[in-house]
Amino acid sequence: MANKRTGVITFKQNPMTLLGPDIAVGSQAPDFKVVNTDLQPVTLASAKGKIQLIAVVPSIDTGVCDTMTRKFNQDAAALPDSVAVYTISMDLPFAQKRWCGAAGIERVKLLSDYQERNFGLNYGLLIDELKLLARAVYVIDATGKVTYREIVSEVTDEPDYSAALKAVKSLL
Repeated sequence: MANKRTGVITFKQNPMTLLGPDIAVGSQAPDFKVVNTDLQPVTLASAKGKIQLIAVVPSIDTGVCDTMTRKFNQDAAALPDSVAVYTISMDLPFAQKRWCGAAGIERVKLLSDYQERNFGLNYGLLIDELKLLARAVYVIDATGKVTYREIVSEVTDEPDYSAALKAVKSLL
C-alpha cells in the first residue's frame, strides 16, 4: 500500500489524499515509466544529461491544464535543446495527441501515466479520491537531482510559472 498523505492539496476546497512519497528538493528524482503520444515508453533516463521541466496536470482537457501547458510551451520555445519539457497526465495518449495537434503544441512533450500510474505513485502525486494526478511542477537537473518543486495546494489553481522558469534558467 502506498504512503497516504493528507493536508497537502484540496480540489475545489475539498481535502484530498495523495498516494506516494513526498519528494523533496535536493533528493534524487525517482525513476518513472510513462508513455508518449505514440505509446512509446519514456523514463527519467530518456532525458539523461538534460535539465527536465516536468509539469503535472490532472487532465489536459480542462481550462487550467490547457492554460498551463500552453504557457510552458510558449516559454519553452526560448529554452535550449538541453532542456526537456514534459507535461504528464492520466489522459490517454490518443487524447493527448489530438489535443496537441489542435493546440499547436510542439515544444512540450505530453506523456501519459495511464498504464501503471507509475509517475503518480513514485512522485507522490496520485490523488486517491480522483485517480488523477495533482497539479505540480518539478525541475530536475542534468544529474537527476530535484532542484525545484511546487505542488499546487488547490488543484484548480495555476502554478508559479516564473519561479519554475527561473529554476530552469539557473541551471543553464
